[in-house]
Amino acid sequence: MREELRQAKRVIVKVGTSSLTHANGRINIDKMEVLVRQICNLANAGKEMILVSSGATAAGLPSLGFTSRPDDIALKQAAASVGQGILLHMYEKLFAEYGHTVGQILVTREDTVKRSHYLNLRNTLTALIGLGVIPIINENDVVAIDEFKIGDNDTLSANIASIIDADALIILSDIEGLYTANPSTDPNATLIHEVEALTPYIYEISGGAGSSLGTGGMYTKIQAAHIATNSGVHMVIASGDHSDSIKAIMNGEERGTHFWPHRDVPQIKKRWMAFGTRLQGTIHVDKGCRDALLTNGSSVLPVGILSCEGQFEEGDTISIVHDREEIARGIVNFNLSDLLKIKGRKSQDIPTILGVRDTYHVVVHRDNLVVLRQE
Repeated sequence: MREELRQAKRVIVKVGTSSLTHANGRINIDKMEVLVRQICNLANAGKEMILVSSGATAAGLPSLGFTSRPDDIALKQAAASVGQGILLHMYEKLFAEYGHTVGQILVTREDTVKRSHYLNLRNTLTALIGLGVIPIINENDVVAIDEFKIGDNDTLSANIASIIDADALIILSDIEGLYTANPSTDPNATLIHEVEALTPYIYEISGGAGSSLGTGGMYTKIQAAHIATNSGVHMVIASGDHSDSIKAIMNGEERGTHFWPHRDVPQIKKRWMAFGTRLQGTIHVDKGCRDALLTNGSSVLPVGILSCEGQFEEGDTISIVHDREEIARGIVNFNLSDLLKIKGRKSQDIPTILGVRDTYHVVVHRDNLVVLRQE
């Protein structure tokens, strides 16, 4: 599987705040140049490169006189506004020195939630890549509020990888990869080089938050791996402190933690449904329904539903869970109120229970459902 990384054509590199800045939050020019040089060299070799970069807020803090990240949202957004310009200016200068043009894309959660925005983003990225431009992507922290935030650039990079049909996603952080325990507190912790499947054990050992300047911890990276691998993308978590991490990974060397992709990749509409849309609720299903979904690709029928939660209407995207594990996502045909009335009942009983002559007999049709595999 590492050998497949050598053959990857379209590659996304995500770099965290700690891999771009000094401890005081100011830009670390040496680290940035090492990053840019590796990306440009791969582009020169014919790879299609995309950079997802954190660091805007951290870069803007010193210029505004802050020594730490403020709690006030407006001040954070002000720092992001100033820092975004600083960061992009440095990237433009460094990439130009190596003969490459960059283009900035700032996104919010709505750009992945709304299907028209989702497709527009895909089309724009495709156009930039076709023109030989290296896109630099970040969340638009200047205007994004919590309701519309993606939340972290690990998730953003995985979403971009899914949207653009990337072959590989490299996440550079301040840690060598996924360990069996927290290496800061457990001397017996060992690095896991290969993850074939995202089992509950992987989530259990993923740990907490990272550095004081960053917002993402290992857990967000495992969530990103869930999106990437289910989209058929190789993902590697590695340290950004080395001067050759990207080069080594793309040469197939054993660097960091490599997450294996699934082979049965959903089509683009189903990837949007699985990872782009906002979940409005959850339905819990029995073993029979689970087996029918995973084995036969069947629809979800009312008889297999044990319970429901959330606030959803017909046409919303919901999560399908069995025994506390999410197994699928789909577009529901009933609102919560009606589904609570018909759960566990046979399809032919639905018209009588709901008092209607004609209605859907399927809660989630297989054409509007995507299976998420973690075992």
